Amino acid sequence: MKLPPLLENLRNELEATQKLYLKITPSFNNKMTLWESKFGGDPYFPKQLNYPKSPEGNPLVLLAQINFSETLLLENFPQEGILQFYIDSYHDLYGMNDEDLAEQNYFRVIYFNKIDLNENNLITDFSFLPSIDDPDIMLPFIGSFSLTFEQKYQPISGYDYRLEKMIENFVNGTEEKPDYYDLLDDYIDLYEAEEHKLGGYPFFTQDDPRMDFDETIEPYELLFQMVSDEDADIMWGDVGVGNFFIQPSALKKLDFSRVIYSYDCC
Repeated sequence: MKLPPLLENLRNELEATQKLYLKITPSFNNKMTLWESKFGGDPYFPKQLNYPKSPEGNPLVLLAQINFSETLLLENFPQEGILQFYIDSYHDLYGMNDEDLAEQNYFRVIYFNKIDLNENNLITDFSFLPSIDDPDIMLPFIGSFSLTFEQKYQPISGYDYRLEKMIENFVNGTEEKPDYYDLLDDYIDLYEAEEHKLGGYPFFTQDDPRMDFDETIEPYELLFQMVSDEDADIMWGDVGVGNFFIQPSALKKLDFSRVIYSYDCC
C-alpha cells in the first residue's frame, strides 16, 4: 500500500481498513433483457406488485439494477436476486431528502430474492414512465448502460469521515505537528475512490454526511455509488455523486428498508 511519507506511522491502521469491493464499468447499451444488471433502462418488475411512485404519484425511474448472479461475490451482499435503486426524475435533489436521508419517498431501494424469467409475469410496457423529452425531468444520464464488474481492494478513502479522525489524532499525537490539510490532501491524491462501485469506501464532493450521525448507532457502510463519468455521459448536477449506505447487520438480513441516500455536487 502506497502512502505519503509522513503517514508511514499510520501504515498498520490504514492497511487494516482495506476492503474488497466491486468496481463497476458501464457501457452504453439499449438492448438488454429486463433482468440484466444495468444503469437506467427498463427495470425488472413483476406485474402483481405496485410499481414505486413518489407521494405525488410520479413513477420513479430506475437508476441502477444489480443482478447478483452476474457479479462476483462480496461479503454479506446477496448471492442471487436483483437489487434496484430508483429516483424521482422530477425532484430537485434526485430524490434525496437532506433532512432525512433514509426517507424513501422520492427514492426507493427494492430487492427481489428470486428472479422470474417468464416475461408474461413482468411489466414490459413502460410507456407510463416520464419521457426523456420532458424538459422538467432531472436525471444524471439519459439512456441505459450494461455493466461489468471487477473485484478490487481499497483502503479507507480520502473522503471517509473516519480517516479525518485518524489523521487528526495522528497530528495531535506528534511533536512535529504536520499540517492536517496537507496530509489529508496527499492521501486523497492516492485514494480518492471516485468510481462506480458496490461496497468499499465512498467519494464525496462535499462532506461525508455520516460524520454527524449518532456515534452510538451501528455505522453505515457504502452499499452502492454512482459518480459523474464523462466517458459514459453521466453527470450528477455539477460533477457530483450519488451514494447509498446500509448498516452491515441490515445487509446480512437483506433488509434494504433503512438505506440512506446522499447526493452532493461541487
